[in-house]
Amino acid sequence: MRMIAYLLSAAATTAIAAPAFAQQATTTVEAQTSPSQGTANASVAGQTNNATDADTTRAASASASAAEDEGRNASDIVITATRRSERLSNVPIAVSAVGQEALQNSGGSDIRSLNQLAPSLLISSTGNESNASARIRGIGTVGDNPGLESSVAVFIDGVYRSRTGVGLNELGEIDRVEVLRGPQGTLFGRNASAGLINIITRSPEFDWHGNAEATYGNYDQKRLAGGITGPLIADKLAFRLDGVYVNRDGFYKNVTAANGSESRVNDRDRYFVRGQLLFKPTDTLSFRLIGDYSHRKESCCGAVYYNQVETTDPTANAAGVAPFFATVNTDGAVTNNTTNRIVDILRRQGAVFPLAGNTPDPYSREVAVTPGQTYRNLTKDYGGSLQADWDLGGATFTSITAYREYKSGNASDIDYTNIDLTHRADDGNAYRQFKTFTQEARLQGSLFNDKLDWLVGGFYSNEKLKLVDNASFGAQYGQFAACRLVATVSPNVALQNQNNPGCLSAAGRATLNGAFGAFAGPLITSALDRLTGGVGLGGGVNSVGDAGSIYRQKSENYAFFTHNILHLTDTLSLTGGLRYTHETKKFSAKFNNNNTVCPIQQAALAPLTMSQSGATAFAQGIVTLTCTGNSSPALNALNLNDSFGDGEFTGTAVLSWKPFTKLLTYASYAKGYKAGGYNLDRSDLGGVNGVLSARTNADAAGLRFNAEKVNNYEVGAKFNTRGFTFNVAAFREEFTDFQLNTFNGSIFVVQNIEACKDNLNGLDTDNGFNPVTGAQTGTCPTNRSKKPGVISQGVELEATMSPIKQVTFTAGYTYADTHFRKNLIGSSTTGEALDRALFLLPGSQLSNAPKNVVTTSFAWTPDIGSNGMSGLFYVDSRLTSDYNTGSDLAPEKKQDGFALVNARVGLRGKDQAWALEFWAQNVFNKNYIQVAFNTPFQGAGSSANVARFGGTGNALYSAFLAEPRTYGLTLRSRF
Repeated sequence: MRMIAYLLSAAATTAIAAPAFAQQATTTVEAQTSPSQGTANASVAGQTNNATDADTTRAASASASAAEDEGRNASDIVITATRRSERLSNVPIAVSAVGQEALQNSGGSDIRSLNQLAPSLLISSTGNESNASARIRGIGTVGDNPGLESSVAVFIDGVYRSRTGVGLNELGEIDRVEVLRGPQGTLFGRNASAGLINIITRSPEFDWHGNAEATYGNYDQKRLAGGITGPLIADKLAFRLDGVYVNRDGFYKNVTAANGSESRVNDRDRYFVRGQLLFKPTDTLSFRLIGDYSHRKESCCGAVYYNQVETTDPTANAAGVAPFFATVNTDGAVTNNTTNRIVDILRRQGAVFPLAGNTPDPYSREVAVTPGQTYRNLTKDYGGSLQADWDLGGATFTSITAYREYKSGNASDIDYTNIDLTHRADDGNAYRQFKTFTQEARLQGSLFNDKLDWLVGGFYSNEKLKLVDNASFGAQYGQFAACRLVATVSPNVALQNQNNPGCLSAAGRATLNGAFGAFAGPLITSALDRLTGGVGLGGGVNSVGDAGSIYRQKSENYAFFTHNILHLTDTLSLTGGLRYTHETKKFSAKFNNNNTVCPIQQAALAPLTMSQSGATAFAQGIVTLTCTGNSSPALNALNLNDSFGDGEFTGTAVLSWKPFTKLLTYASYAKGYKAGGYNLDRSDLGGVNGVLSARTNADAAGLRFNAEKVNNYEVGAKFNTRGFTFNVAAFREEFTDFQLNTFNGSIFVVQNIEACKDNLNGLDTDNGFNPVTGAQTGTCPTNRSKKPGVISQGVELEATMSPIKQVTFTAGYTYADTHFRKNLIGSSTTGEALDRALFLLPGSQLSNAPKNVVTTSFAWTPDIGSNGMSGLFYVDSRLTSDYNTGSDLAPEKKQDGFALVNARVGLRGKDQAWALEFWAQNVFNKNYIQVAFNTPFQGAGSSANVARFGGTGNALYSAFLAEPRTYGLTLRSRF
C-alpha cells in the first residue's frame, strides 16, 4: 500500500498539466519566489551575461511583470547558478531554486526547511548541529568527523563555508537558495562531489526598504527579525543591515537535572547580525562588502534510547576455524529475549534510562543527563567578504575575497544516560575551529556575436582546522565495563557484584578462573580488578582520558577552471567545462591523556592477546574496553605528523536542444572530486588491533583516506509554458573511493568504499578475522581494486503550476536507487578488507537515502475586498519511503516511511505593509528520527549479527529525534 501511495503521489505531479495551458501567468513577486524546481543541463536562450547576484535581487520585480508580458511562467525565476544571470528554465546545470517567500511560508530560517521543497535533498543533524549532513540523491557525508569535507558544499554569497553545519545558522533576509544536483567544480570555487547549496542573501538597494517580524510559539518560542536598506550616497553607496534573535525551550526534558545540568535539552538561544555596503563608483564598477556574526549558546544535542532488545541464536552452530574463525548461523534463527543484560547492569548502577526490560519509550522526549554534565555549547561563526564586479566592455571581471572563523563547543554527556560512563566536560577543552581564507576570480564574456559565452576562473583557499578533545571515561565506567565483560561470559547475575573489584562475586571469580585455566584465569581476573580499581588497586579506569588533546589539519587548495557555452544554432548548444584542482593537506596531533591503566593492561595481558588461545578474545575485550580509542598516556610522547598532495582534472560536457520554444532537452556528463583527508580520531591509529599495543609516530599515515570521485550521466527534458513548468531527468552517478564515516559504538571508522573487480564469494559479508594478526577476509589485489563501489541512479520529476494569479502549486518526485555494489573493499589503493562492522553494506541501499520522496506545496493568496488586503493559505508536505539512518545499516536503526506536513494561514495588508500569520510545522506531530546510533560502550552486536553469525547481540541504540509539532503566531511588516 505504501508503494501505491508513492506512485499515486508521483502521478499527481504529471496530472496537474491538463488545466494549465490556457491559464494566465502569475505576476506577483511573491509567486515568483515560490519553490521552482529545474533540472536543465543546457543553455540555449534567455541568458544574460555579466550579471551579479545583487543585480538579480533588484531585477526580481521587473522580471515578474516581464514574464506576464511574454506569457512565461513567473515562477521561472532568475538565478545565477551558472555565474550568469539566467532564467531557471535555461540553466546549464541540474538545479532547484527556492525563493524567500517559499522558505518563509514553509517556516524555514535555515537550510533544513529545504527538505520540504526539494525532494532530492535531505538535511539532518546529530550529536552537535555543527555536525549536520546534507545529502543529494542519497549521497552525502556523515558529519561527526570534521576531517571529512562535505559531499554537498555550502556557499553563502559566493563564499565557501567549511562544513554543512554552518548552514544551520540563521540566514537573515535572503533572495533565494539554489540547490545544484550532481558534481560541481567548473562554476564554483570549491569542488563538491554530490551537489551544492548556494544561498544568496538580499543585497543593499538604493531605495529605502525595511522588514520586521515578531513570532511567538509553543515551547515558549520567541523570534525577532528585522532588516533595513537604503542609500547613503544617492546611486553611489547603499547599505543593508539584518538581524535575528531566537529563544526557545528545549524539546527534551532532563529528569535528572542537578549540579548545573540543564532542565531542558535541544533549546534555542541565538542571535545573528549581518551588515552590507554596496558601492558603485561608476556604472561599470561595483563593490559589495559583507560582514556577519552569529552567536549560539544552546544545549544540543540530546538523544533517547531507541532500541534495547537483546537477541540470541537459539540453535548451536559450528565454532569458527583458524585462521579467521568465521562463524555462520546456518538456519538464521533469532530469538528476542525479554531482558537485556546491558540494560540490567545500567539499572543496577542507578540508570533512569534505559527503562527496564526490552522496550524503550523514545517519544516521551525525556532524557537523563549525568548531574554536572551538559550539552550546552557556545558556537561563534563570523567573517567578511568583498566582491568586486568590473564591466570591461567585452568582458566582466569578478573577484570574491573572504575570511571566516567558526568555532563550536563540543561538551556533551556522550553516554546519553545519567550513569557517568563517558563525557566531554564543559571546561573549554572540547571544540572544533575553522579559520578559512578564500579568493576566487572570474573573467567572463561573449565572442563571435554571442555565439560563445566563455568563463575562466581561479580559486585559492587556505583552511586551518583545529580539533580539541577531552573525551574521558566517567566515574562509573570501570565498574560498568567490568560488569559487561563478566556478563559476556554468562548473563547469570550471581557471577556479578558491582561493589567488588572486577565486578566479581566469589562465585564469579571462581567461575572465570576455572573457565580460563590456571595460567590465563588469574591474568583475566587481575585485569578486571584493575579495570574497576579498589582498595590497593588504584582508581581504575574512572575519570581518566583526554584533557585537551589537539588535532590539526591544514589544507591549501588552488584550482583553475573554465565553463563555456557554444551556441551551435539558435536551438542547439554545447557546454564544456574543465577544472584542475591541487590540494595539499598537513596533519599533526599532540595528546594529553592520563589513562595510566591502559599500558599496564596491554603489557599484563600480552601473553593472551598476542597469541591464539581460548582466552584471547576475552583478554582482547578487556584491553579494548580499558584503552578504547587508544586512550593511553603513551600517546603523549608522540609527535604525529603526515601530509600529502593530490591533483585532479574534472569537468563537464552538455549537449542541449530546443526542438521548440517551450521544450528543452539535454544530455550531460560530469566528473566530480572531493579531496581526501585525515580521520581526526586517535581510534584508528595502528588499525584494527592498534589498541592492543603501544603506538608509534609511523601510525599517522594510517589516518589518511583517499579522495572521493564520481562520474555523473544525465538525460532529461524541461517544458515551460504560461503558468506551468514540468521537468524530468534521469541520472546515474558512479562513486569511487566513497568516503564513509561509521561509529561502531566505540570508535569512528573511516573507509573509502570501493568494489573489487574479482568475486569475493561473500567474504565482504562474513566476520572472518584473525584476532592475533588483525587480518580480515575479503581483501582485493590492488590491480583489481578500482571499480565504483557506490551507485546512485534514478528519476526526478518536478512541476509548478499557477492556474490563476493567486494560486501556485508545486510537486516533485524523486526515485533514487542509491546503493552499494557487491564485493566491497575499504580502499582502492590498498585493497583492504571492508570493516567487519559494515557487513550489511554489499548490495544494500545507503543510509539516509530513501528510494521514494514526494514533495508538494500549495499557496493561495486571494484578494480580500478592494483595498489591497489579501489572505494566505499555504500547505506543504514531504512523503518519504523507508530508509535506514545508520552507516552500518543495522536494522535497529531503520526509520519507517512517513509524511510531514507544514501549514500557514494569514491576513495581509496592502503591499504587505503588515501581515498576521498562524503557522504550524509538523502539523500532525509525526514522530520520527534523524539518526540512530550505537549507544557508546553499551553492548555489542545487532540482530543482524545474530542472524548472520549466531551468538548474542545486546547493543543498545539511541537516536536523535526530529522536532515535534511546533505552532505559533507571526506578525510581520514590510515597507
